[in-house]
Amino acid sequence: MHGGIEKAVHHYPLDHYSDWRAELGDLQALTAPGGFGENISTAGLTEEEVAVGDTFRLGGALIQVSQGRQPCWKLNHRFGVADMARRVQQTGRTGWYYRVLQTGTVAPGDRLELIGRLAPDWTLRRLWHALYVDRMNLVELEGIAALDVLAEGWRKYAVRRLESHRVEDWSARLDGTA
Repeated sequence: MHGGIEKAVHHYPLDHYSDWRAELGDLQALTAPGGFGENISTAGLTEEEVAVGDTFRLGGALIQVSQGRQPCWKLNHRFGVADMARRVQQTGRTGWYYRVLQTGTVAPGDRLELIGRLAPDWTLRRLWHALYVDRMNLVELEGIAALDVLAEGWRKYAVRRLESHRVEDWSARLDGTA
């Protein structure tokens, strides 16, 4: 697990690897899936299409999208690129996390089948845009704060911004500094 029940499984789109290779060259971490620490990598499914609350069958397991990934400084070290975490956050090519609704056996090659959508308008791209681009859009923040299927930590970001009218400092997470 990456960090509790809301981050039980990490998914990173295979589609993004070619973009990173075009930008960074042939880094070792970009030669095969797993470079971003993901448990799942698929082609044809990105943050543009996936929404929080989307529920998938994978092998014998049932998993639900809980939040996007917030990249951390460990990516800087893994890739040998001082600002890699910032690049991931700025591009929105972050990947996402699932919570496990039903455990089951999963094997390489198992089909990832979408079986339900609870909040199709709240794509991960839309959430990323609200949190990292249009960071003080009060209407979007109110929507995020009320989005029950979204991981509590992300809802709290929206609530804090609404209350404080300030955006949190990401330096420690992105750069490994205080």
